[in-house]
Amino acid sequence: MTLEDLRVFVAVCAAGSLASVARDSSRSQSAVSQHVKRLERATGLTLIERQTRGVVPTPAGRLLYLAALSATASLDDALQHLDDLRRGVGGAVRITTGGVTVRHFMAEAVAAFRERYPKVTLEFHAANSTQHCVQILQAGQVDLAWITLGQPLPGIEQRPVIDLPWVLVVRPDDPLAERAVIRPEDLGHISYIAQPENSTSRLRLEESLVRLGISPPAPAGIADWDTALLLAELGTAPAILPALPGPTPLPESRTRMIPIPALTPLAVGWAARSWRALSPYATKFADTVAAALEP
Repeated sequence: MTLEDLRVFVAVCAAGSLASVARDSSRSQSAVSQHVKRLERATGLTLIERQTRGVVPTPAGRLLYLAALSATASLDDALQHLDDLRRGVGGAVRITTGGVTVRHFMAEAVAAFRERYPKVTLEFHAANSTQHCVQILQAGQVDLAWITLGQPLPGIEQRPVIDLPWVLVVRPDDPLAERAVIRPEDLGHISYIAQPENSTSRLRLEESLVRLGISPPAPAGIADWDTALLLAELGTAPAILPALPGPTPLPESRTRMIPIPALTPLAVGWAARSWRALSPYATKFADTVAAALEP
């Protein structure tokens, strides 16, 4: 088998189609198929299964796909770093993250990093969920992903940075605004603004509520962090949110954030395909963010 066989196989598994890979790479479908067949001969196993709407990896193919995805992405990273050295440029650090992360978690670190390494480019790739960030990272499009941490992920190394406590966000005139804390029994009666269903933070919140035996009413609305905060300030409904570091867009006089200590804090941090394979600049940026968030 060759490196090109693995690259083509990864592309086929990701696209779910021999024809689309052939079209995108300006090859014939037969040529694409030959790369896959060569891998099947080398492994002695069937690696893809043809279906009505394309192809899917078999269990053996899935195993090879995950390994090849990580290996080829790491090799591409190394080749890019070598090219940067050859050309004598600072290079780039590529990060994928959600919409509110840079403002709340990285603003100070970005400024410090840019001052220290002015020739290094920071490239931010926006994603709308942890799952989306992980997909971008696995595909080798970025060096680092800032995610909500959870279960182990194939081919991904996670590094926790900070735990975020949960708060109830209400208007100052809300009856709950004078509470020092929100108790578990209070949550069973609150119809709150929730984060999107596909978000890992929403999943972690619901897991905590189940652990506490709490079944609150249906959410009063669905919104990202910034929008949920604004809707709570406008009096639409309270919001249950992780308390993010960094600047809060609304003045304290217009909202109250009341701790909910019974809920398990949300762990967030970095993910990479391999920490040892990161460029020195990517490692320095990850460390700069972590240091800026230390209490």
